[in-house]
Amino acid sequence: MANKTKPIVSVRNFSLKLGGKDIVRDLSFEVWSGEVFAFLGANGSGKTSTVRALLGIYQATAGELLVDGEPYTPERAYLVGYLPEERGLYVRSKVIDVMTYFGELKGMGREAARKFSLDYLERVELADKAELAVKKLSGGQQQKVQLGVAIINNPKLLILDEPTKGLDPVNRKLLLDIVEEYRAKGTAVIYITHLMEEVERLADRVLIIKDGMRKAYGTKDEVKKAYRKQSIEDVFVSIYREGQA
Repeated sequence: MANKTKPIVSVRNFSLKLGGKDIVRDLSFEVWSGEVFAFLGANGSGKTSTVRALLGIYQATAGELLVDGEPYTPERAYLVGYLPEERGLYVRSKVIDVMTYFGELKGMGREAARKFSLDYLERVELADKAELAVKKLSGGQQQKVQLGVAIINNPKLLILDEPTKGLDPVNRKLLLDIVEEYRAKGTAVIYITHLMEEVERLADRVLIIKDGMRKAYGTKDEVKKAYRKQSIEDVFVSIYREGQA
């Protein structure tokens, strides 16, 4: 259940220009602890750029982006777990070493990080791959390792960008179950996907952007009601067909 005391993410009047081009324009939203927040838009709509600005990778042109009440800095990495669309694991290193390393990087003790990693690998049926180099894993197996890295320090905020891409139905369900568990524990989850059935299953609230601007924002029911549609997919299609001949 979402905690409405203080938002874990607060974005106010955020604008971003890159190379003289408007990427995001006057975007505002909040994300609360204990909710899955679906952040939706077509490729190039500004989703990933917003996340990068939230994490300090891009400098906002205007506005304010806060994580747990303050601008994000690398020293606050323990607050956030991030699974980017472009995966980033050390492929020549052993799976267990990679996971343990990232746990330590986020402030965990070595033994605690290793124990979490081994328990997690057991759960996702990769225990027998712990001593293998990451590059010897399939794409789907690497994806599961990357998720483990994202959640290893029990972050307050979990950002998942296309997390089920390339997963078969069994592993997709496993990942969605893990997301729901972390929401139940009070983690705020920003969930970026093109799969609307995942939005219908997981999301508490939805933000749809187009050309860097907010087009729909609220609970699933509020967004559907505003657009007089039966599904989030229908809302999304309607937004992206606006202005087309």
